[in-house]
Amino acid sequence: MLQGTGSDVGKSLLVAGLCRAFVRRGLRVQPFKPQNMSNNAAVTADGGEIGRAQALQARAARVPLSVHMNPVLLKPQSEQGAQVVVQGRVEGSAGAREYHKLKPKLLPRVLESFRVMCAAADLVLVEGAGSPAEVNLRAGDIANMGFAEAAQVSVVLVADIDRGGVIASLVGTHALLSPSERRLLKGYIINKFRGDARLFAPAIRLIRKKTGLASLGIVPHFPAARLLPKEDALALDNEAPDPASSKVAIRIAVPRLPRIANFDDLDPLRAEPDVRVTIVEAGEPIPADADVVLLPGSKATLADLAALKAEGWDVDIRAHRRRGGLVVGLCGGYQMLGMRVADPGGIEGRSGETEGLGLLDVETVIGGAKTLRERRGTDTRTGETVAAYEMHMGRTSGADCARPWFTLDDGAAEGAVTADGRVLGAYLHGVFAADGFRRAFLAGIRSGRSSSTAYEARIEETLDALADHLEAHVALDRLLAIAKPESPRKRTR
Repeated sequence: MLQGTGSDVGKSLLVAGLCRAFVRRGLRVQPFKPQNMSNNAAVTADGGEIGRAQALQARAARVPLSVHMNPVLLKPQSEQGAQVVVQGRVEGSAGAREYHKLKPKLLPRVLESFRVMCAAADLVLVEGAGSPAEVNLRAGDIANMGFAEAAQVSVVLVADIDRGGVIASLVGTHALLSPSERRLLKGYIINKFRGDARLFAPAIRLIRKKTGLASLGIVPHFPAARLLPKEDALALDNEAPDPASSKVAIRIAVPRLPRIANFDDLDPLRAEPDVRVTIVEAGEPIPADADVVLLPGSKATLADLAALKAEGWDVDIRAHRRRGGLVVGLCGGYQMLGMRVADPGGIEGRSGETEGLGLLDVETVIGGAKTLRERRGTDTRTGETVAAYEMHMGRTSGADCARPWFTLDDGAAEGAVTADGRVLGAYLHGVFAADGFRRAFLAGIRSGRSSSTAYEARIEETLDALADHLEAHVALDRLLAIAKPESPRKRTR
């Protein structure tokens, strides 16, 4: 089990790289994360959902997605509360204190999922959440040492040297653990190192003296990590534009909704060298020179629609539409484009309804069972195929649905398009990952444009490069030995 000395130390990426490295050695590998908190989720083949990071790790391990890879997924709906997903299914919502009381009841199901993963693997790589040093949350813990002790899993700490204080973070984490927890610690990995690793030798000796822990690797910064799908919304922070392409770039503006979800829909667009995806932060106007305004998914459509209007972005979007700009809505963004959104049962918060942006002649009623399924279909405008997934609650209907954006393989119509083709919406996530569809979509914005970007192939190449990187800098044989269960001691009379 890899546990971090803090959040965002690179645990998810290391687990993905180790999955690929060990599966290339001929092992059956499964990723596992007892508890995750993210609004970026993936759909499993059996109609459940797990964190997007575990989906990437499963891809690295070359295994199908399973709800047991991430048995507890928390999807924030507000500052204090989150939707609780257990073994792929929504089981309600809880505030922080309510969830803290609920955790002990979830541990048996977490351990059940862990056993399922173990039965299908030679090696299970477990990712912790946050840090085990958060001792105020230790009671009932299922994410770090609470799980590790219950499952008797060996633990390796991961520390991020890039943020500073790495020695203190390792020594301090060790000091805050109980004796029984410390017995599970088998070493540590320093991540995101820059410079000459030989200069860190005195620190390794000091850490060994203070904790007794051995270094299992010093991993240099891996720049290509930016090419892999991200789970944390921090990934939405704008990158500096390439001056060489800024004059010819297709500009896509994306309002940063407070409860933005499944924002990895943007990754394939960002991968294109002549596409500039601008995340519009609160307090900023939507750029007038944007070619496309894209409304992404949302964990709470009504609340995010209210936030969008409060920022004045609704005025900007309508002005963009009048100028002939393209407006695209995905999932929650699709719902916002309609005439009305209603949540009579208070599924996403308080019950109520509100006017949408009025750009599509459709209405949405949120309720009923959550739709979670993989989908394949064809773009009705270009004939290009997509492999995607649905993850939403509610049904959308109206006159513009007579002009669907996609025709699904089962013959069903999906989405809606205005008569002039300048406003499009659909529930499908992941459509831009299809190279042919993405190229055709962008060529419709900039005539004569061409691209050789192969998005899915690039992810595979990056995962292999990450595995090579870890092979060179981490003691993989020692990690494998640590992972093996210790032989039971022979009984003596």
